Amino acid sequence: MSSNIVLGTVVICTALDIEYIAVREHLEGPFDEREERGTIYQIGTFSTDRGRWTVALTQTGAGNTQAGVQLERAIAVFHPTLVLFVGVAGGRKDVALGDVVIADAIYDYESGKDTAEDYLPRIKTTAPSHRLLRRAGQLARDGAWQHRILPTEPEKSPNAVVKPIAAGGKVVADENSATARFLNRHCGDAAAVEMEGHGFLHGAYVNDTVQALVVRGISDLLSGKTEAADARWQPAASRHAAAFAAELLARYTAPSAMTAGAVPRQLLAAPAGFVGRIDQFAALDRLLPATDGAVDLHGGHEAGATAVISAIGGTGGIGKTWLALTWANRNVHHFSDGQLSVDLRGFSPGEPRHPVDVLADFLAALGVDRDQQPADLDARVALYRTHTTGKRMLILLDNAATPDQVVPLLPGGTTCTVLITSRDRLRGLIARHGARPVHVDVLTDTEARTLLNRALGDTRPGNDTIGPITELIGLCGGFPLALGLITARARTHPELLEDLVAELRDLGLDALDSDDPESSLPTVLSWSLRHLTDEQRTLFGLLGIAPGPDAILPAVVSLAALAPARARRALSALEEASLVERRPGDRYFMHDLVRDYAATAARDLPDDVRQSALVRVTDFHLHTAHAADRLLNPHRQPARPEPPAPGVHPQPLPDAAAAIAWLEAEHATLLATQRTAAALSRYPVVWHLAWALETFHYRRGHRHDALSSWQAALDAAAYLPDPTIGSRTYRFLGRAYSRLGLHEEATGHLDRALELAVCHHDLTEQAHTHRVLAAAWELRGEDQQALDHARHALALYRTLGQSTGEAETLNQVGWYSARLGDYDTARDYCSAALTLHRDSHNYTGEAATLDSLGFIAHCTGEHRQALDHYRQALTLRRTLSHAYQVADTLEGIGHPYITLGQRDQARAVWQEALDLYQEQGRDTDAQRVQQQLDKLDNPNGVIDSHK
Repeated sequence: MSSNIVLGTVVICTALDIEYIAVREHLEGPFDEREERGTIYQIGTFSTDRGRWTVALTQTGAGNTQAGVQLERAIAVFHPTLVLFVGVAGGRKDVALGDVVIADAIYDYESGKDTAEDYLPRIKTTAPSHRLLRRAGQLARDGAWQHRILPTEPEKSPNAVVKPIAAGGKVVADENSATARFLNRHCGDAAAVEMEGHGFLHGAYVNDTVQALVVRGISDLLSGKTEAADARWQPAASRHAAAFAAELLARYTAPSAMTAGAVPRQLLAAPAGFVGRIDQFAALDRLLPATDGAVDLHGGHEAGATAVISAIGGTGGIGKTWLALTWANRNVHHFSDGQLSVDLRGFSPGEPRHPVDVLADFLAALGVDRDQQPADLDARVALYRTHTTGKRMLILLDNAATPDQVVPLLPGGTTCTVLITSRDRLRGLIARHGARPVHVDVLTDTEARTLLNRALGDTRPGNDTIGPITELIGLCGGFPLALGLITARARTHPELLEDLVAELRDLGLDALDSDDPESSLPTVLSWSLRHLTDEQRTLFGLLGIAPGPDAILPAVVSLAALAPARARRALSALEEASLVERRPGDRYFMHDLVRDYAATAARDLPDDVRQSALVRVTDFHLHTAHAADRLLNPHRQPARPEPPAPGVHPQPLPDAAAAIAWLEAEHATLLATQRTAAALSRYPVVWHLAWALETFHYRRGHRHDALSSWQAALDAAAYLPDPTIGSRTYRFLGRAYSRLGLHEEATGHLDRALELAVCHHDLTEQAHTHRVLAAAWELRGEDQQALDHARHALALYRTLGQSTGEAETLNQVGWYSARLGDYDTARDYCSAALTLHRDSHNYTGEAATLDSLGFIAHCTGEHRQALDHYRQALTLRRTLSHAYQVADTLEGIGHPYITLGQRDQARAVWQEALDLYQEQGRDTDAQRVQQQLDKLDNPNGVIDSHK
């Protein structure tokens, strides 16, 4: 026995005492007990006829997490060649008591997403070392391992099988249990269930070179599990698993040394400080080459699969290369025949690498002398594929420009794995060669914080950096290169962290510029434009200055003055270049830093091109919003904007439902459009946008947005010649202040509106203003003042013969009369209003009047009639998407419910009203309803049954 030859170090982990004892029986002393990082190891040797292994034996305790953590520590201490987890498991199918199962894959069956409705399993799978698994498969087939079972031969010869295993935190004690049924459904091919294997393998592959395997003896079966069987079979199964592990060590031979050049090792080292990308790692893991005889898991582990690492909005600097290198280095042990790697320079200074030149380098690395290589591209491709067929190799093609640059570099056969990074989406490669896209997005806030903390390390002065780091994360928007550039500067000068953050806040993208092209985000982004046409570059720049967080296709058509099909093609080109991201509903989105760069690029466009584009896109949004408002409120006083600029095609909206949906989706863009119009001094557009958004803002409860839009309109009104504009603007501004509870400001603006209307002898504006003053005084609790203004408005509307205004004001007079206790007068006025509203099909006015009649009926003891009126009003207001008034009606309907003893119904409507009030920021209303709910839950509470 060549006992003086040390073969290497092995770490063997167990969970239970009985397993630990069974493994230790195979080791030789003298034993050295060591404590490292809180873990105790027994260090012994295991001798073979070729040499001896140094074995570090430890107990991890039960559980996946514990096993993974303990193994990571052991690897850091011992740097082993092999790591084994040896122990017992419960058998599920195709195994008997005492059999040994060697895991060719381990499911973490407890992973998934827990939603409000259901648990959505997302089973994680980890595979062992391919080399170890092949040795174990051979050993399982010949059965000769059984002679090592200690201390005696078993009463029944066990079998060994290579099959998947499921690992989780639950002990499964019955085949009819919920967990057992879950396993049957989602991990049907798992032969056994245990608690540590997935965590153990996950911990193993934090290291790049260690080979890992899980060996389990079957100590019980899910059918017929008993304590007596456990007591008998746990020791026996532990001995069987230990015997198999020992024979595996006895037969294992390390891979022979490879000839330099014939087995290329071209990977760069993994980048330091890498964080996150868990989902992307999982997707790439599914592309690993399958082990011999392994089961195809979830459609993954496809030999020869091709992964395209692209990004959702993933321009240069998003971290594609870092992901590829990190994953490749962590999984290098899967590729026994080496790795080839090249920067194709598709988006870098200089010309992209030509495939014929790259092939020359690859063939040389594979041992083909350059003098013996053919000059023709096709001949080199054929020779390259001959040399890669049948080999387990990793080929990293970084920074590819186009599919044509990549296809000649795809290897032969089906056993290699290819990683390709590119700013182009490489759809042709996906369609024709089965490439699997793995999208890389920006880092989450948590991942960005981890990256910054690691990068800054001990250079941070203390907790006073928490604020600047938080702001930095927000300013960089999770963009890895931006984060890296700032932290590199901060690490050199930590005392300047706050100054660097302020610089980024003030200068934006310019703060990330540098003389070094590789360290300049604007330069890195500029390389994405090299393959675009002039038209596509122009559109990219215009998207950078277009208002709003994103753009829809119809808006882009007007922005760029392109036909729809041509605009879509240009957008698709930008999407292919990972400069924009297409989202559902034909929405196109840019990362904030990419948008900043696009805005910078727009400066190179002629002034008239930029100006005309902004005029067109603001007209597009104004005229579509105007059409939407007419659909929502056809009885409203018209205010038509000037015709749109040539080339503008407002979006068709077929009905009110489409109008409200469009306004919801485009709300942020419409507010930005008003600001853009103000910057362009397009004052009529500024004013008309405030007008067009008024109905939507009121119905959806956007009170602060209504105020800001009318404040902008007031600034614009000073430049508009129509004298009516001034009165209208003060009126709507006063109404906005009133709904926010800012009563002094409201009354001041409304008085100014009335003064201007009187000055210009505008009876219509006087009537409208009196009606708004009535509502404002009501909110101040002055119902008599409100009634006086409503009566004044009613007289004016009747004089003018305006039936819509008359109907709405009849309801106002009735409402304030009811609030003052004059219910007979109130009912007469509201009934007259209801008739007029129904005759003119004014559903908004009808709903408001039904709400008033519900209040009157409740106050006069007709509670069931009140419920009927309120329910009709609620139905109409929900149909109109009038969330603001839906909340009011929900509160009102609760009171007759209380009077009628229907407390559960009252609780339901008040809870919904409370949610709406809180959502709309109506704090006083929310507080009032909360008090009503509190009294409802208190048996001794007295509830005011009147609204």
